[in-house]
Amino acid sequence: MTTGQHGQSPEPNRRQLTRLAVWYLFYFAFVGAFAPYFTLYLQDAGLSASEIGVLMSVPQVMRLVAPNLWGWLADHLGVRAAVVKFAAFGALIGFTGFFLSRDLLVLFAAMALVWFFWSAALPLVEAMTLDRLAGQAERYGSIRLWGSIGFIASVLGLGALLDHLPIGAVLWACFAILASVLASAMMLEETKLGVRGTAPPIGARLRRPAVMALLAACFFMSVAHGPLYVFFSIHLVAHGYDKLSVGMFWSLGVIAEIVVFMNMPRLMGHVSLRAILLASFALAVLRFLLIGWAADHPVALLFAQLLHGATFGAYHAAAMAVLIRWFEPAQQARVQGVYGSISFGAGGMVGGLLSGQAWDPLGAGMTYTLGALFAACGWLLIWRGLSAQSLTTR
Repeated sequence: MTTGQHGQSPEPNRRQLTRLAVWYLFYFAFVGAFAPYFTLYLQDAGLSASEIGVLMSVPQVMRLVAPNLWGWLADHLGVRAAVVKFAAFGALIGFTGFFLSRDLLVLFAAMALVWFFWSAALPLVEAMTLDRLAGQAERYGSIRLWGSIGFIASVLGLGALLDHLPIGAVLWACFAILASVLASAMMLEETKLGVRGTAPPIGARLRRPAVMALLAACFFMSVAHGPLYVFFSIHLVAHGYDKLSVGMFWSLGVIAEIVVFMNMPRLMGHVSLRAILLASFALAVLRFLLIGWAADHPVALLFAQLLHGATFGAYHAAAMAVLIRWFEPAQQARVQGVYGSISFGAGGMVGGLLSGQAWDPLGAGMTYTLGALFAACGWLLIWRGLSAQSLTTR
């Protein structure tokens, strides 16, 4: 058995990487049950497109506020795994509110409570994963891909069931998966963070022009995805696809994401991060135009979903790699919180609200065209704001 620099076996690190992979599996299995099918549940409950847009923006509002709070708390108390465990328990308790009523205010309160806790976990686990990888950031994709596998299993399995079960089964599936997230979180161990309260500040680095350009571009990419995450399933059902087909289209995008994650180390060795980001934003423009205007053509829709490998997989992995280069290990929990708040939080909130307001008066085609325009704005920010030198220096 090989030993580490201080005579310790690397086996515990591998064990914890395995436990992190299991956590990713269940975490994104919940996303696979919630994201494609919960909007169909809300539609069945009689909510309008604008009401659905508002409700599906609540998670993004929580991701705007909560990660910074939880990230600051974790860094300054020197604990991350404990916060992840507490957040999983809070999300499970909060989800019981969806069983109480279909009233809009009750749904709104339950959504806010669930996602206040739920949004705490991912940035912290991302930081824990990077700590466990000990500077080998290129291995991140091999751990994160288990989340993609969980998503696929969940979206396909539940999609097949929902063709035979009432849509209310979504609630029970989500609750069961949340319980599994809690169980997997309880297996996580703390990573070493150093002395409490000594984490260096991040404000000066956040104000650098290149950092601001990247975060602004990430905001626009999430706004562009708003119509996809809120209305893609409704869009497909309106065009005659059954729920299993809906699940297959969702899972196809994640399969492409897995392939990209597995090949990112090789890709990063041959292509600059700037080029990867530029290509991802350009392909996002194409993807959303295809979804908006070619949903009646399965081959075009299939190709559009394969582009998820670029518009999320390559984009997210490249953005993560840039943030790892720019910020110290002790800053990563807060940086991941800022990244999540600005992109998935603020961007997702704006994208959800805009798509909800545009869906009925403008129609699907124009709503997805708006998404394509936001992706184009992100491309311009990367092109003008990020130089090759800025991506290689801390």
